[in-house]
Amino acid sequence: MFHVKQNSNLIPVVQCPICESNDLSLYMETKDYFYTQEDFTITKCNKCEFVFTNPVPKNLARYYETDEYLSHNTKDGGPIASLYSLLRSINIKRKYNLVSSFCKSGKILDIGSGSGELLNYFNTNSWETTGIEPNITARSFSKKEYSLDIYDEDKLDSLQPEYFDVISMWHVLEHVSNLNNRLMQVKRLIKENGTLIFALPNLNSPDANKYQKYWSALDVPRHLYHFTQKTFNKLLEKHDLKLIHAEPMKLDAYYVSMLSEKYKKNRFPLLTAIIGGYLSNFKARKNNNYSSMIFVVQKGK
Repeated sequence: MFHVKQNSNLIPVVQCPICESNDLSLYMETKDYFYTQEDFTITKCNKCEFVFTNPVPKNLARYYETDEYLSHNTKDGGPIASLYSLLRSINIKRKYNLVSSFCKSGKILDIGSGSGELLNYFNTNSWETTGIEPNITARSFSKKEYSLDIYDEDKLDSLQPEYFDVISMWHVLEHVSNLNNRLMQVKRLIKENGTLIFALPNLNSPDANKYQKYWSALDVPRHLYHFTQKTFNKLLEKHDLKLIHAEPMKLDAYYVSMLSEKYKKNRFPLLTAIIGGYLSNFKARKNNNYSSMIFVVQKGK
């Protein structure tokens, strides 16, 4: 039985968010290599094998309060920021093409819309767009730069039910404090034949196995959950949702490898990351366990 460290600034998680078992064990000890360098633990449910950060900070917001957090800032001019910007530009068109293969046009809700580049691309291609973004700086930028309709998270409960053709969460679900509530929210908002899209880091990927506690996609404590394809499917089943398609985000392996090498204090992270990202993708071909995966989901029938 895992015993959570006692700390007044941390909240222990005593039950698995998926199966509600309290049979938990220590999975890994790591730290916030990205920002604070604070130590954190990750636990595993012995019943359903779900892995999650435990305990979690009471004030999660402060772990996002850095200009280096690249989800909201890619203008520092450094090589990692430049790589992130390049990959984002490539991924925007790819994401649009993926969504369009399931729904040619309609109403899209992007949860975790960041600074709005993806929704702006949809907007210029005649989609009706709505965004949810908790970061006030990114939200304000989206409105000012692209004139998008972007709201804080509390807006989710007042949006019209069964209104959206597509709801997307690109590397967002792992950040959400109430996992099951978020699944219930998106299920309420999506049309009966609508499409849900989730992009998630994959704990079973070759680069996750290689870097272990240094794997940058752990990103504790900002990442509260660490999914595998198996545990994500269990979450979907719990909410009567079904997986209809899965595909890799191959470019993520290079970015994740670069950050991981940086955390290991490699003096030449870019070169090592290029090699490491290639090898990760090569090994992942055997079982489709890439560094990051895109899951296309619909309501169960």
